Amino acid sequence: MEYEIPIPPENFIKLIGYPGYKEVGETFFGYFKDLCGLQPEEKLLEIGCGVGRMAVPLTRYLKDGGEYIGIDIVKDFIDWNRQNITTRFPNFNFVWADIQNRFYNPAGFLKDEVYLFPFQDQTFDMVILISVFTHMLEEGFFRYVSEVSRLLRPGGRCFATFFMLNPLQAQLYKQGKNQIDFSISHGVCKTVEGIPESVVSYPEDYVKQVFTSNGLQVREPVYYGWWSGREDFISFQDMLVAVKEG
Repeated sequence: MEYEIPIPPENFIKLIGYPGYKEVGETFFGYFKDLCGLQPEEKLLEIGCGVGRMAVPLTRYLKDGGEYIGIDIVKDFIDWNRQNITTRFPNFNFVWADIQNRFYNPAGFLKDEVYLFPFQDQTFDMVILISVFTHMLEEGFFRYVSEVSRLLRPGGRCFATFFMLNPLQAQLYKQGKNQIDFSISHGVCKTVEGIPESVVSYPEDYVKQVFTSNGLQVREPVYYGWWSGREDFISFQDMLVAVKEG
């Protein structure tokens, strides 16, 4: 179908990665329904909403009280989303968070490890983070997972993507099959040369531990990506679904 919402500028699309703006959005929309059971009347928060790639297909789906809120640290993205999405779909709103990130927002005022999302407890049925933890170091990662747990209603779902380090990934690394060389240790995580936040990976066991310690039960299986050189994969990055206890 033709999108009523225009395609963002090419320089914006390059910043959010993943070639194929429409195609990627539609693919993840399928994940939200099939893997997480997203319903049209639910309230969804996207952390790291970028320039509307996930929001656009959801505009056809979230009805009957359904609501979407996107939050991002790049103000230009938020401005574009408000002008091109919110004006057409009032149940889609966007919030700018002036959080410092050496890759995306180096002049940001706030630190991610202390950031408090501006929403009430147990507000959302689902929280999604696409390629957010892949640009975040340990302190910020733990803080965000804690906040996701606070914001989710009991039984609510979190859908998040990662570059996860595990025994098979390590074996494929030795064979030269990983697409990214995470060679720099940075605390518990590993990064590449240059700006640490440009690409970040975490041990899979640590990821699950952080979620569990914050009352979020990781649902098996984890959906591994082809970045590590696996032959069985769904997407490029690794994906998981976690459910709020209670």
